[in-house]
Amino acid sequence: MIRILAALALACAASPAAARTLTPHDLVTLDRISDPQVSPDGRQVVYDVRSTDYAANKGVHAIWLVCPTCSTGDARRLAASDGGATNPRWSADGHAIYFLSSRAGGTQVWRTDVSASHAGAAAVQVTHLPLDVGTFRLTPDGHGLVVSLAVFPDCATPSCSRQRLDARAANKASGVLYDKLFVRHWDEWADGTRNQLWAMRLDESGVATGAPVPLMRGFDGDCPGKPFGDDTDYAVSPDSRTVVFSARQAGHSEPWSTNFDLYQVSIGGHALPRDITAGNPAWDTAPAFSPDGKTLAYKAMRRPGFEADRFAIMIRDMASGATHELAPGWDRSADAIAWSGDGKTLYVTAEDGGHLLLFGITGQHVRPLTQAGHVSAVSVTSGTLVYAQDSLAGPSQLYLLGKTEGASPDPVQLTHANVDRLKDVTLASYEPFSFKGWNGELVHGFVMQPATYQAGRRYPVAFLIHGGPQGSFGDSWSYRWNPQTYAAAGFGAVFVDFHGSTGYGQTFTDSISGHWGDRPLADLQAGWTAALAKYRYLDGSRACALGASYGGYMIYWMAGMWNTPWKCLVDHDGVFDNRIMGYATEELWFSEWENGHATPWEKPENYERFNPIDHVAEWRVPMLVIHSAHDFRIPLDQGIAAFTALQRKGIPSEFLTFPDENHWVLKPQNSELWQNTVLDWLNRWTKAH
Repeated sequence: MIRILAALALACAASPAAARTLTPHDLVTLDRISDPQVSPDGRQVVYDVRSTDYAANKGVHAIWLVCPTCSTGDARRLAASDGGATNPRWSADGHAIYFLSSRAGGTQVWRTDVSASHAGAAAVQVTHLPLDVGTFRLTPDGHGLVVSLAVFPDCATPSCSRQRLDARAANKASGVLYDKLFVRHWDEWADGTRNQLWAMRLDESGVATGAPVPLMRGFDGDCPGKPFGDDTDYAVSPDSRTVVFSARQAGHSEPWSTNFDLYQVSIGGHALPRDITAGNPAWDTAPAFSPDGKTLAYKAMRRPGFEADRFAIMIRDMASGATHELAPGWDRSADAIAWSGDGKTLYVTAEDGGHLLLFGITGQHVRPLTQAGHVSAVSVTSGTLVYAQDSLAGPSQLYLLGKTEGASPDPVQLTHANVDRLKDVTLASYEPFSFKGWNGELVHGFVMQPATYQAGRRYPVAFLIHGGPQGSFGDSWSYRWNPQTYAAAGFGAVFVDFHGSTGYGQTFTDSISGHWGDRPLADLQAGWTAALAKYRYLDGSRACALGASYGGYMIYWMAGMWNTPWKCLVDHDGVFDNRIMGYATEELWFSEWENGHATPWEKPENYERFNPIDHVAEWRVPMLVIHSAHDFRIPLDQGIAAFTALQRKGIPSEFLTFPDENHWVLKPQNSELWQNTVLDWLNRWTKAH
């Protein structure tokens, strides 16, 4: 897929009169494809397209459909999307598509018929619940659905929760009293509700009928999990009798526990959920039933308290409970998992060497089905496998990989979103490079040329540092930290997957814990030297370093420990005081694991070992600090404190904040302002003298 998109970029470059480079506005307003779903007969694919209503400063979702086997395989938008539509799911017979929409006020499940002559033209409301529907799954027999609702766990009905919320809103007193953590999580303050599952019946017309049945009675926890859980956190058995869900018992240890277990419950809600993975004290999630319902696949970590442990693939016999790991010698961490129609193969996505690839696992044999890029979603039905893939060369498209199980990898591109918008845009070329980093071990990265590169010229450099820290700045398309935006502005871009990055084996990932300031810094320094030596067009005397989250921490760390190469620095939502981070963040397991499995009072020396705040005396490089008010992962005071230090020291600096954004910047106009502010800062300090 890289070759296809790169060819498009080269074709654009061949027409210099029409060519231009990618702008922040382009990036913000591109359509975004996600969530492909293959129809039960394998002939059609429905998917989500998020477009941008720039004036309203929001994204707008619609359902699109493509039929690879039809005489006209062109993708089309379903008219039933008017008013907003997302999370499309096929009915069991393939005659209808169910989806979420808030067109009538709160978010509910809706349905559109796709078997009639005017397929997908009209929509019928399926649920009329007093609370918003967060996620849903249809039962395989076509007679029911499972929905998630944010309810008060002691309420027996959704109406009870609605009444309590309304009474709270009517109360003029604004104070909230807490007796345990979380008090806030990601970007929301805790309000006492929990995401919980409810079963509903569908009548002959496909509309929900009767009272919803609670499936998590007495459960103190969330499914889907907060803040990023979705419908992959639970599954309905093929016989439509059982639900298996992933959740964590909250108690008083929720912020420092990663012990998510799988629970099994009758869809009739006749008994309390039963923990079927109690023997594993770490994370169990993403249950997926085999087509015959006899086997359950799921992902499991082994080490409690560590959110970046390897996700192994576990196989459970539902009758006996016997469980074993699939392909235990495969040193990669599973992401999405899906069964083949015959139940003989698991399709799995996993990071691998700077890419996120699709793999097929049959028995203990693992084979890659894609070679590069970033596979963000996969759907398999009736022998048809469709996946969504993006890369550094372009945003996501859908691809068909064979109509029969076991077909050779020969993907067919199904969608061509944004082609018209990018037809006159010159996208930059890029290539991987490697070097010896910390401990003499091989480290990988990428270098991207300026979009208007000319041989013999030298260009300023944007040195990008990824977050996580267990993450990767690899071969993927981002709508925030996209190297193409810097290449479009005339910069060469360098980004390194330092020790601690994912996709290179668990030992490589583990190596950063307790070593935030030394091992990755050694890699960044060695990678910088290697890139300058190999790519002579990079002007190391006109370079700025940028990073967010852990990357922002590293910017603060470099400001005191490695500041000689840089003309400017950009920090976004970084950790400035590691000790206070251990008290102020919400998911405490993260800080405690990364600092020697200890709290700040148990081992304060661990938190101070690589603490940027202790080296402010050495700061001298101009810095742009960005930090948003709804960031509860790395709270706002971290950014304000860093900006205070810069200003008090007289270092040229600016502070950009968004009162309505979280750890990310998501609203379109905010995103464009973010991009332009960063580029203006880089240009100011890297102009040739």
